[in-house]
Amino acid sequence: MIEKTTKIGTLLEENPEKAEILIEAGMHCLGCPASQAETLEEACDVHGIDVEELVKKLNA
Repeated sequence: MIEKTTKIGTLLEENPEKAEILIEAGMHCLGCPASQAETLEEACDVHGIDVEELVKKLNA
């Protein structure tokens, strides 16, 4: 289960197919080393994305 506290690096390591959802949501910096240590919530905050909606999409 993906949660808002899930780190992006962990999410992509375990679910590489979810990268497309993150990119569509506006996170175009997935390859950046700094993004790997961010939680979904932190990244959504920076990008102005609704974390609850994104988590729903990732878990669908």
